[in-house]
Amino acid sequence: MRRFLEVFRVFLVLGCTCFGGPVAHIGYFRRELVCRRGWLDEGVFARLVALCQFLPGPASSQLGFSIGLLRAGWAGGAAAFVGFTLPSALLMGIAAVFLQPGVGSTGRGLIHGLKWVALAVVTHAVWGMARTLRGGWVRPLIALGTAGGALTLTEAWLQPLWILLGGILGAWKCQVPEGEAVPAMTLPHSRRTGLALVIIGILLGGVLSMPSGPGTLWALGAGFYRVGAMVFGGGHVVLPLLEDTVVRSGWVGQDVFLTGYGAAQVVPGPMFTLATFLGVQAKPGGWAGAFVATWAMFLPGLIWVSGALPWWGALASQRWAMRSMAGATASVVGLLAAALVGPVWHGAVLGPWDAVIGLLGFLVLLWGRVPVLGVVAGCVVAGGMLEWLAGY
Repeated sequence: MRRFLEVFRVFLVLGCTCFGGPVAHIGYFRRELVCRRGWLDEGVFARLVALCQFLPGPASSQLGFSIGLLRAGWAGGAAAFVGFTLPSALLMGIAAVFLQPGVGSTGRGLIHGLKWVALAVVTHAVWGMARTLRGGWVRPLIALGTAGGALTLTEAWLQPLWILLGGILGAWKCQVPEGEAVPAMTLPHSRRTGLALVIIGILLGGVLSMPSGPGTLWALGAGFYRVGAMVFGGGHVVLPLLEDTVVRSGWVGQDVFLTGYGAAQVVPGPMFTLATFLGVQAKPGGWAGAFVATWAMFLPGLIWVSGALPWWGALASQRWAMRSMAGATASVVGLLAAALVGPVWHGAVLGPWDAVIGLLGFLVLLWGRVPVLGVVAGCVVAGGMLEWLAGY
């Protein structure tokens, strides 16, 4: 019970302070759970990140759930998921009730300030994880190649293929020192249970794909489940599929969808809680629609990662798998670097002052004496002030 409460408390704080999308969330998790609390080491963390990037579903939520599972069993996984998701879901539900389409200039300034936070946090994560690419020139080369490939071919569905390619190259070329052991992942379930979970996920997807009458909670849940089962990486990647599901079906209008997307930029936690906003607005909607849409969106990703973890952990004892995971980890670093150079940088840096503030945020995080929430507050206040001055 003590560990369950500890996991819930830690992830509730993370759910209230993690801004910037799944890539930034990985940086927050690493800083809090690896560097500060020592719940797991860099190797296990990188393996979990690689797995969550490889599977469909919201990557940061899957990562948090997996860490909670390792820390305190099934109860810990549930505590991590609920703690991390609840603040964002509640805020998005309240926003759906009160928020009107469109945001003002102050809102745009606050959103831009949060993008500076993402820039600082992702830079700090890439810096820290890149330092683990030891053991010759192969791993840095895989990371650089993955970053270059991901920047050239930006389709989200290619992310797991980059990790797979990194794993293949790692198994072929990476060297793992003799006697180096990969820390074990102690899970509350076996490979047989994992296989059963994967089968349940597939069967559930098949059942929810059956035709159903429009305007029902069943149809709403089925639509959001299909989206959650088909999206790799989470965050902004979910938007095209989600828009196709809820706007073209007539559940919500385009203006409502865009308003929900704007609200999702401001609240902390996983962007998949956009489902909460849309569930309130849809017909049938309200809080029942929000509950169904939210759970349906997250459920397939949690099923996949629960099913895959026992098999993923068992591979670590094999020598070739250790080399392969070294290559896959290098690919993850490359993907994070590509996200930093691509959407994070381009979204946050529109002028020289943006780069300066992002660099200051990174240096503050590197210093290590200011909590992340202090960086969030500083960037948000700076964003609001600069937007106000620009319109003055």
